[in-house]
Amino acid sequence: MNLSFMSTRKRLSDLSEREILALAIASEEDDARIYRNWADFLRADYPATAAIFEGMSAEEDGHRRQLIDAFAARFGDAIPVIRREHVAGYITRRPAWMMQNLSLETIRAEAAGMERDAADFYARAAQLSLDAGTRKLLGDLAAAERGHENRAHELTDQHLGDDARADEDAVAHRDFVLTWVQPGLAGLMDGSVSTLAPIFAVAFATQDPWTTFLVGLAASVGAGISMGFTEAASDDGVISGRGSPLKRGLSSGVMTAVGGLGHALPYLIPDFWTATTIAIMVVFIELWAIACIQNRWMQTPFWRATLQVVVGGGLVLAVGVLIGSG
Repeated sequence: MNLSFMSTRKRLSDLSEREILALAIASEEDDARIYRNWADFLRADYPATAAIFEGMSAEEDGHRRQLIDAFAARFGDAIPVIRREHVAGYITRRPAWMMQNLSLETIRAEAAGMERDAADFYARAAQLSLDAGTRKLLGDLAAAERGHENRAHELTDQHLGDDARADEDAVAHRDFVLTWVQPGLAGLMDGSVSTLAPIFAVAFATQDPWTTFLVGLAASVGAGISMGFTEAASDDGVISGRGSPLKRGLSSGVMTAVGGLGHALPYLIPDFWTATTIAIMVVFIELWAIACIQNRWMQTPFWRATLQVVVGGGLVLAVGVLIGSG
């Protein structure tokens, strides 16, 4: 077997002092660029956190300059091209388009993890080195990265006080509600309520559990696809600030299908009356759950949510039973 493709990535223990310094320089450049991109991405909605990342980017630039000076003093001005992806087992970073889809808290945690990873890498490299000068240099880099993590906490205290954090957390909560909760809740309501009449009409008209299940499955999946495409196509989120249409469409479509399948699945039970009894119990559990979600996430008064969802859903259920029994 030809294993030559495996030789394209060096192990950390195979790197020379010159290559380790070059790798450190490239890594500091990448991390500084990531922090600047985050600052630019967050500046409009989260200015305090953006200021933190601006400060961290400046710290990374300082580390890079120190590394370049050290490299020039020992090896000259020609820095070899070596990056993270060239070294087996080296820490990696997510691409920019994945970073921008992260939540605010995840971005903050990712930044802390970046500093820990860099410090751990330098400490590990120092342990592998048998050269005293290289070992000292790598130990200094590890200490610098750990100090950078402490500096990140200092910048957080400086720029992100309790009021600023509360404001930014409120914006993040609003974005989560508008992007995931609101479309998902609308889908769950649509799937739970709109499929009641056809499913129970077929159930009482045929008293055939398998036929009822097939109709419920088709109605639920079809409604999920329809709601998902409708939500995604209705608003690109640029003006409304409701977030990615893909995320909203996925949330709405999946929850619509889940809402319908909840009271269709009991009809996999062969006995009609047993299946129907369980399905009706599931319906009321679904409706009460929706009312609780509205109260929790949408700040809808509980009794108003109950009137809208439970009473409305009960009426739709009754219509389906009456039509099917006729």
